[in-house]
Amino acid sequence: MQRLFSTFANGWPGWGLLVLRLLTSVVILHFAIAGLVEGPPLQIVILQIIAVVTGVLILVGFWTPLAGTLATIVNLWIALKRYSSHSGDPWIPVIEGALGAVLAMIGPGAWSIDARLFGRKHIELPDD
Repeated sequence: MQRLFSTFANGWPGWGLLVLRLLTSVVILHFAIAGLVEGPPLQIVILQIIAVVTGVLILVGFWTPLAGTLATIVNLWIALKRYSSHSGDPWIPVIEGALGAVLAMIGPGAWSIDARLFGRKHIELPDD
């Protein structure tokens, strides 16, 4: 899994990734839950449920490259459905998809479950 990440950024870049992850997950969760409340067709409901799952995974920073990629695919699919049916603004899912793609490319940062599970380990050697 570590090969999927360029680095687990710490310091200011790590804080920036944390803010980006929080913003992305809140936006995805907000619009996915709002989309579920509208009572859309079954195909859109399934896509919105997948979006909720990816939003939660991004929020905690678990399987971030996979969750970001899946969020991108699902949101672009929702945007195409909205565009083809003329039932809503397709730009919000496009932006959500772009944010998911960014996180899939740059990783979750140091403050994530991925960093704890798959980050670089420090080996302490005893002084003899």
